[in-house]
Amino acid sequence: MSKCFERLYNGIIKENPTFVQMLGMCPTLAVTTSAINGLGMGLATTAVLTMSNLIISMFRNVIPDKVRIPAYITIIASFVTVVSFIMQAYTPELYDSLGVFISLIVVNCIILGRAEAYASKNKVIPSVFDGIGMGLGFTLGLTIIGIIREFIGAGTFFGMNATKDLWEPVRVFTMSPGAFFVLAFIVAFINSIAIRKAKKKGCKPNLRKIDSCEGCMNLSCAGRDMNPAKAEAVMQAAAVKREEAKKAVEAAESKKTDKTGELTESKKSGKTGELAGNKKNGSTGELAENKKTGKTGELAENKKNVKTQEGQVEK
Repeated sequence: MSKCFERLYNGIIKENPTFVQMLGMCPTLAVTTSAINGLGMGLATTAVLTMSNLIISMFRNVIPDKVRIPAYITIIASFVTVVSFIMQAYTPELYDSLGVFISLIVVNCIILGRAEAYASKNKVIPSVFDGIGMGLGFTLGLTIIGIIREFIGAGTFFGMNATKDLWEPVRVFTMSPGAFFVLAFIVAFINSIAIRKAKKKGCKPNLRKIDSCEGCMNLSCAGRDMNPAKAEAVMQAAAVKREEAKKAVEAAESKKTDKTGELTESKKSGKTGELAGNKKNGSTGELAENKKTGKTGELAENKKNVKTQEGQVEK
């Protein structure tokens, strides 16, 4: 059970898909104009994520590796269709409000990412709790953003009037730019808390960022670990890889050149032999023709001389 609770904590707090991994930004920024929309979208995603993790983990040893991505998408699309029909039947207003984003759960990177990274490599029960944890973390993120945008932009809280004409609502927060502002403020707030805790403990803060820079050579990037030993090791490994790639290209080029030269030489030799043969045949034919012509002329001359001598004798 400790592993199951660890998966819940990991999805809700440690690796929250919205505020930590920055995944699923399309529905996060598009449907959070109100708290109800954020909550409904999050719960729908949670249901699809949990059931798809369950099925993918059950059949992880059956699905061929070469077709695993199409198989995952087919499973996810099946559950999205079921959830879409249920919402259309029981919550038609929410379904109409979310619109096409219900169908776009199929291509949500959170669901496909958890299927590829966790469900396809672990047992059924931990995979189910991983889906629940990630889904609840996504729901929490969307609901918080929806509450802030609705409260500031419309003056309501879950559809109920909250401000009672205390101030004029800032309508920009219910529009597209408001989603970026709210998300940026929340992430900045979380990072400020992490920096304060790190200063008290005297360690490096664990900031919310997209951490996918493994192997990157840009050591000046703010998201990189500036440990000199690690940086040197990364640079040496990259240099070795570049040198190996260069040698492989040179070897392929030399083989290509050798083959080309060999073919050229063989063609040249063939042409030379052919020319020599033609010359030889031409000379032989010429000599034979000359000999034949000479013999024919000599015979004709002899016959002419004989006839002349016979004519003289008769006279």
